[in-house]
Amino acid sequence: MAPPSGHSFFLIGALGVFALNCFTRAQRNGTLIFTKENTIRKCSCSADIRDCDYSLANLMCSCKTVLPLAVEQTSYSDRLTIWFTDTSALGLLLNFTLVRDLKLSLCSTNTLPTEYLAICGLKRLRVSTEAKHPSLEQSLLIHDSGESEPREKPTLQRGWQTCMYLSFLDMALFNRESALKSYSVANSASVANNFPYFSYLKTFPVLNNKSYVVTFIY
Repeated sequence: MAPPSGHSFFLIGALGVFALNCFTRAQRNGTLIFTKENTIRKCSCSADIRDCDYSLANLMCSCKTVLPLAVEQTSYSDRLTIWFTDTSALGLLLNFTLVRDLKLSLCSTNTLPTEYLAICGLKRLRVSTEAKHPSLEQSLLIHDSGESEPREKPTLQRGWQTCMYLSFLDMALFNRESALKSYSVANSASVANNFPYFSYLKTFPVLNNKSYVVTFIY
């Protein structure tokens, strides 16, 4: 039997690199945060966990109980999933936070108020309302600016100064069975002045001399 040719060795090597890359991507950890019995659990998961399956999350992920102040961070570089039953903790977890890939799963039948979350740099949003309205998970691509752009800085002050994309998420969308929708307003130079109803914007370091793309998700 003739030994493999040089072309065959090259093909085998290329397939090996491809398989390794696929394996590495599959093993990329995501962050899962959920509240259970008045505690907040923060987990690192190497695979997707079925929505609202707290026991499975504690079994399959590396989880720890954290204090409310400990989950206040300004950026998440990996996929972030949050299981929630009401809006009380969401503002603490997400307002003025840099998140690119976010999934929100409602784990109760509670009716949510019309409250807005302000999120920086959001590229993709997924929502699940299986506990309230059994249906398929919905996904929305907010923007696709390409990975070649400079990454936003991890601190709040620096992050908001370099963030070009602001998303306002209406939490009342979880009460409806309609499709996820959004619209964007480009070249918004003064966010606080153009959107006065979001009064809390005035308390955060958003620069008035920078142009933003503002997206409303409902």
